[in-house]
Amino acid sequence: MTLVGEEVERYARHIVLRGIGGPGQAKLKQTKVLVIGAGGLGAPLIQYLAAAGLGAIGIVDDDVVERSNLQRQVLHRTADIGRSKAESACDAVGRLNPHVEPIAHQVRLDTYNAGALVRAYDIVADASDNVATRYAVSDACHFEQRPLVSAAVSEYDGSLTTLRSYATAADGMPNPTFRCLFPNLAQAERLPACAETGILGALTGLVGSLMALEVIRETLGGFGPNSESLVGQILLIDAQSLRFEKFRYAWDPKNPLSGGPRSLSRGEVP
Repeated sequence: MTLVGEEVERYARHIVLRGIGGPGQAKLKQTKVLVIGAGGLGAPLIQYLAAAGLGAIGIVDDDVVERSNLQRQVLHRTADIGRSKAESACDAVGRLNPHVEPIAHQVRLDTYNAGALVRAYDIVADASDNVATRYAVSDACHFEQRPLVSAAVSEYDGSLTTLRSYATAADGMPNPTFRCLFPNLAQAERLPACAETGILGALTGLVGSLMALEVIRETLGGFGPNSESLVGQILLIDAQSLRFEKFRYAWDPKNPLSGGPRSLSRGEVP
């Protein structure tokens, strides 16, 4: 897929950038990314993916814009209060870049529809705000063999990782699954929501932008020989002290997706 007309000027700073160039920008143009959630993380993520020239951005969200969202969900405007977040986000994409196709999915992703949604895209970014959705997305990406960029925020803390659990690492071992990193769904579901604890708006902007960076990097296969994927690593962000740390995590042979004996199939939850 080639760049045409004013796209060359629009993406000029990418085209001259080592590690992207014209071929890389053309690759972005032909890539379809599915974004789960058009909220605090999804807003900056969608903005930067649209500006970067991803070919199509699917946006999954069944919620509506509320006034309390506007402190951090910068994709939406005051005039959008009461509108579908998916529709509002698609309109914002159209304003940002007419060369990107926005696709609204006004549904709540669950174990029943996750596979079909994920299957229609090349890469997935999970910006959801609840644990059950994260498990459903990560399981679907495993079975449909789609790379997944997953992030979360809480109060002053954020985390980011990338999963290719369907593939093997350079040492021949399976890549870890989301369930290797967070094996206990019941415990994770007890964590309080941001409506109870609060959330720093600028932190969601930071983590959402890092998600966009990771989606672009995974789409292009890195930016050069010094690029290191977040597969098997988790980036932790502490906004109170402005500290960034990366930790490695490994495949758990007991995980129910790729471990043995495997207990899960498409659409199942233990």
